[in-house]
Amino acid sequence: MVASGRGLGARLFAVLTVAVLGGILSGCAAATPVDEERGDDLNGTITVYAAASLASAFAAISERFEDANPGVDVRPLVTDGSSTLATQLIAGAPADVFASADAVTMGTVQGAGAAGESTVFARNTLVVAVPTGNPGGVTALADLGDPALRVVLCAAPVPCGAASLALLEAEGLTVRPASAEQSVTAVLTKVAAGEADAGLVYATDVRGRADLERFVPEGAEDIVVEYPIATVTDAANPAAAAAFVAFVLGPEGKRILAGEGFLAP
Repeated sequence: MVASGRGLGARLFAVLTVAVLGGILSGCAAATPVDEERGDDLNGTITVYAAASLASAFAAISERFEDANPGVDVRPLVTDGSSTLATQLIAGAPADVFASADAVTMGTVQGAGAAGESTVFARNTLVVAVPTGNPGGVTALADLGDPALRVVLCAAPVPCGAASLALLEAEGLTVRPASAEQSVTAVLTKVAAGEADAGLVYATDVRGRADLERFVPEGAEDIVVEYPIATVTDAANPAAAAAFVAFVLGPEGKRILAGEGFLAP
């Protein structure tokens, strides 16, 4: 259940904003400059953990990074809800780079000593996704409060869930979701399959999909999700990991992210 009340929503938004802008949890700081076109100076493999909403963009970034650094192999991306990835990293899962969908989750990993300083590299906002044809007739954020509708949200500990909670509370809405998913990908899957009438997802997630429709809900512009990236403390290939982070922050990484619909930091 999502609690109602504009006051709590405002406080949540304020906390999210302060955490991101102040770098309290994420330790946001400029990454050590690395030439993203280092070519044969780098070698070996790296493992990248990335939030589910980054899957497409980071697949393209990994391919271009390998082109620029032929000695480096980026293993298949590990993508999932940021909180799930954070739990794995804190438990010692082998990785070189972590890209989270919010500063709070990154801060949790940093607080456990599992990641170094981070830098925000992209932003995102929320949209309401509905199946093609909009069989539930969902046209406004307030419709999600209709108990007759099947609404799917991300679970509260997941970044997309925290952002959804902040948006709904800011608008004074109470929503009883049919399910609370551990990643935005799971929300999309249920909506696209017609197992839900609507769901709150990131704007980038429905880009170019024919099996979904979307609209920008009221107040969405006030809930901006920021994505930080950092090298993992015990990275097996720290030089290549730092170069990958620099590539994401560099011109080519920015171009790919913009092409996927992400907003600049």
